[in-house]
Amino acid sequence: MGGGGARALRSLNYTTFANPALWSDQELTRLNIGGRYRRVNAQDAGGQTSRLSSGRLQSVQFSFPFYAGKLGVGVGFRPYSRTEYRVLAQPQTVPGDSALYQIDYRGEGGLRQISGGLGYRFGDVLSLGVRGDVIFGILESQRRTTFSNRARFAPTVLSTRTRLAGFTGTAGGLLSLSDVFRSEDALSIGATFTLPARLSGERARTIGATLDRDTLALGSGAPATGDEENRAEEGGLTIPLSAALGLSYKPSDRWTLIADGLYEPWSNADSDFESAPLPGIDALRDRLRFSVGAELLPAGNNRNATFFSRTAYRLGAYYEQTYVDAQTVFDDAPEGTGINALAATGGVSLPTPLYGTRIDVGVEVGTRGTTDADLIRDVFYGLSLNVNLGERWFQRRKLR
Repeated sequence: MGGGGARALRSLNYTTFANPALWSDQELTRLNIGGRYRRVNAQDAGGQTSRLSSGRLQSVQFSFPFYAGKLGVGVGFRPYSRTEYRVLAQPQTVPGDSALYQIDYRGEGGLRQISGGLGYRFGDVLSLGVRGDVIFGILESQRRTTFSNRARFAPTVLSTRTRLAGFTGTAGGLLSLSDVFRSEDALSIGATFTLPARLSGERARTIGATLDRDTLALGSGAPATGDEENRAEEGGLTIPLSAALGLSYKPSDRWTLIADGLYEPWSNADSDFESAPLPGIDALRDRLRFSVGAELLPAGNNRNATFFSRTAYRLGAYYEQTYVDAQTVFDDAPEGTGINALAATGGVSLPTPLYGTRIDVGVEVGTRGTTDADLIRDVFYGLSLNVNLGERWFQRRKLR
């Protein structure tokens, strides 16, 4: 719903990792597996377009109640960030020569996150939770330069490989109120705070005439042989804190309304890698994200209703001010030119014959960026599929 974190959404049908305090509500042992497909159409100010399609595993989450409705535990694996791009620059003339050269930029890799924690409910109103997160991964970038006159100029490849790992923690809280505006309604207020993370690691650079990498040399910093040169250095990257607030309101058992807000001060991000620093990392702006959504479950709590009445229908939207400020990266961009995103979301949650198990299908369409100042505007489409399995485990059998 709205592509948000649903930090205040209480539900027995699924478990969210956005707020560990919500794990206290668990009645069933749950396994969630999700995947995502996205297609991006990019266009510049001149009307030139390019397309990129990709699919990936979105998350694997496992949670169970230690004490149903009181104490719950959750663990999970999901991507934290992803790098995937290819930019082919226009051919240019070699200074002082008639030969042409062209640069091909590529990037791939990303960071992953393994999480684990618990949530505890204090009475009917307050729930608290904590979660630990291990973040790790590899980021790779490559710049390949080719020449039209290969007899005089050899192709050159600059490859950079950065391996990072670190730890952070998240604390969450949830207030649950009932009969607020009308009889039998429910209002939930959730908040989370994630500590800044220090990711330490090693960056290795290879300069040569081929795409081959000597992984032993990269890992040890040993000199390369032939026409290649390898360099390795240790360093780190600081990821800023994250603060979020969410609201969820259920006027009845048929309707659910949510709103979420997120703040991350990326202007405080820092990297101490000496060679090939990230462009503009000292001038990033803060990230803001706002999302709203609604869900309609026609059958409410009636488990004997028809299939379509037990299907949940969702609609939402979100706006994001990304941490990329184009004016700080491109000198000719107008002041205040930022890379922002606006999108609409929708989907259905399908019931199954198995109690506690549902299949969620979501769609997303939106736009990101602008063609002003020779920048690029993306139009993206997304499709997601999540399978939520729920069963009662760890129950004592009762003698009759």
